[in-house]
Amino acid sequence: MRATSLRLRLRQGVSALVVVAMLGGCVTTQAQRIGPDDPADTCRQYVVALDSTGNFFAEDMIKGALIGAVGGAVLGGLFGGGRGSAIAIGAATGAAAGAATGYIYALQQQSRDQAVLAGRVSTDLSKENAEIDRTQLAFDQLSDCRFRQAQAVRADVAAGRLTRDQGQARLAQLRGWWNRDIALARQINEKMATRGAEYETAAETLSPGTKDVIAQQKAAPPPRRAVVRRATPVLLRPDPAAPQVAALGAREQVTVARSQGSYALVETSAGARGYAPAGTLQVEGRAPTRAAQPAGSDVRGLAATNVAKRDNFATSVQVAEAATGSGFELTS
Repeated sequence: MRATSLRLRLRQGVSALVVVAMLGGCVTTQAQRIGPDDPADTCRQYVVALDSTGNFFAEDMIKGALIGAVGGAVLGGLFGGGRGSAIAIGAATGAAAGAATGYIYALQQQSRDQAVLAGRVSTDLSKENAEIDRTQLAFDQLSDCRFRQAQAVRADVAAGRLTRDQGQARLAQLRGWWNRDIALARQINEKMATRGAEYETAAETLSPGTKDVIAQQKAAPPPRRAVVRRATPVLLRPDPAAPQVAALGAREQVTVARSQGSYALVETSAGARGYAPAGTLQVEGRAPTRAAQPAGSDVRGLAATNVAKRDNFATSVQVAEAATGSGFELTS
């Protein structure tokens, strides 16, 4: 009789875990996220590529909170004889395990060996960082394609191949697609941040002091005023091949928020944002730079690299979204 009850509870536990996993994995479909395929959208391949990278980050580490809560409740019932207090305690423990410390907690249940844990976290962080690179590339390609679509429409209107009304209609269609693209990128960015918090906790657990290093790295340098030395384009990203989103005239004043390679992220008095070659700017005082990040393949270095990559992706989404107004208008 007792064996039968045990088997029944195990089946119930497995069923509950499967339901939770299904709920966590079936929030949206691809069609809901990026809409149906449209032959008129020449950027569709890049939309699909960006969405596919989101599948990795959709495997949310916080899902462990739900699975832990259900699993804890089941185990509490199994080993506590089904008493309500045991179930409650099991659920509470499982939920705590799946919260901000869910990832490292789960690993610690498999091994308490610090070297083993460090190796696992390092491997996971390396994979995470590679996936962020893949996502960044997909978003860059999609952004470039969208803005070049808009540039082509403006060129067609200027050359008389499209009437102004036709051009406006086409740009409205592109803007609708782009707004959906941005919403997708924001969703992916949010999931990156959630997973990143788990990795930061894991890194701090294995290498105390990591969070102090990361906090210093995250600290935004104060913006600086700058004067443009000569006329220069403002680009969507820090790459000479990127689409132009604005233009700066000689002696124009801008605000420099940060630097990335040989480019500076600037904001004009009109609110336009983008990247300008650092050599074209005369920055007041010391030019702002990003805090140096630790190098290496250890947990601390990989965690710092993860923060930098996430920050770059988040910034690229913000800059691209800010360029929506000017990028999809005939007058830009």
